[in-house]
Amino acid sequence: MPTKFAMQIILAGAAMMMPGTAASAQGPGEVPFWGSLRKPMANLRVGPGREYRISWVYQRSGLPVKVLRTMSGWVLIEDPDGARGWMLRQFVGRERAAIVKGAVAEIRENEDGSGKVLWRAKPGVIAWLGPCPGQWCKINVGGRQGFMAKTALWGAAAP
Repeated sequence: MPTKFAMQIILAGAAMMMPGTAASAQGPGEVPFWGSLRKPMANLRVGPGREYRISWVYQRSGLPVKVLRTMSGWVLIEDPDGARGWMLRQFVGRERAAIVKGAVAEIRENEDGSGKVLWRAKPGVIAWLGPCPGQWCKINVGGRQGFMAKTALWGAAAP
């Protein structure tokens, strides 16, 4: 069975990511919305039920996902690679996370992108997402905080 995101990429030795402040005021029943995987292992199915075939097994807690639809305890999600499928609602939390996409991204000192570069994050690094009032988002990666360009993150834009 294929696995996605089996390798955890970490930033400069950061071993664990801690949840940060929720990034937006998403209503409880509104779709689409951003979420993240709650468990270190979660099945993605081709339909909304245990009788449907498993298409992916995710092995990365905190992975950001876009929830597109909800149905009787199930959610239709899209992952950072664009794969879509159904997952039990209990495996998807409302904590906002984002994943670095493209190239190495700088984590800066100030919310407008100014100031010194505090760290750099490789593609695939997951960050807990804080407010994104402009073009920069407050992030937390393993307790290290700073600001990253919204364009460097999948999961930071409007769902």
